[in-house]
Amino acid sequence: MGNTALQQKCETASKTGVLKISQRKLTEFPNSVKRLDQVIRVLDFSENHFALIPKEIGSFLHLKQLNLEKNRLISLPEEIGNLTKLESFNVSNNKLTTLPVTLEKLNHLKQVQITDNLLTVFPLMLCGLKHLDFLDVSRNKISEVPDGVENLYVTELVLNQNQVRSISDSIAKCPRLKTLRLEENCLQLSAVPLAILTESSISTIALEGNLFEMKEFMNLEGYDAYMERYTAVKKKMF
Repeated sequence: MGNTALQQKCETASKTGVLKISQRKLTEFPNSVKRLDQVIRVLDFSENHFALIPKEIGSFLHLKQLNLEKNRLISLPEEIGNLTKLESFNVSNNKLTTLPVTLEKLNHLKQVQITDNLLTVFPLMLCGLKHLDFLDVSRNKISEVPDGVENLYVTELVLNQNQVRSISDSIAKCPRLKTLRLEENCLQLSAVPLAILTESSISTIALEGNLFEMKEFMNLEGYDAYMERYTAVKKKMF
């Protein structure tokens, strides 16, 4: 991207608070962008070639939306935890193997998308964020949904196409969880907690593509209770 075009975008962003620089093959965070840290509310650097994001990202204290999708990120700086006004965070289609624990500070997060990365551990640091409504960690390498997940406040959790083999019974205690998607994982029927059928408020459970037939799942004790919730929600929609 030419310096003139970038400068023009930055000048506009200084007035609007919105900066979108996608598909520009950028490998480094431009200095001209760093100077806008006190005005930017929306920052979109998707579809570039970033391997790292500098720690200076933590100075963008008014940021509400951050899109880093389709880069080459191998890690994220801990300073992202300074972005306490952040509501939407997208780091899908990168090469992340871990996430900074400091994400636990982002109390205004509403939507988080971390699909198509290399995560092996469920992001428990996002549990406890009471405004978080949607979390998508599809197409990673997560093998377990561990204890602690009961503190996740999302209404929808998407874990499709991972390597999940075990799920903590405590997932049934998630206070707002309505939709749970675990398609194309490595679950045996015995690994599916019966509590999600009998003791949760989950009204949509997607389990196709695991190591059992859906007919077997439908024969589980408690399935009728789940179907009552499912039907009640569908009726409200029409």
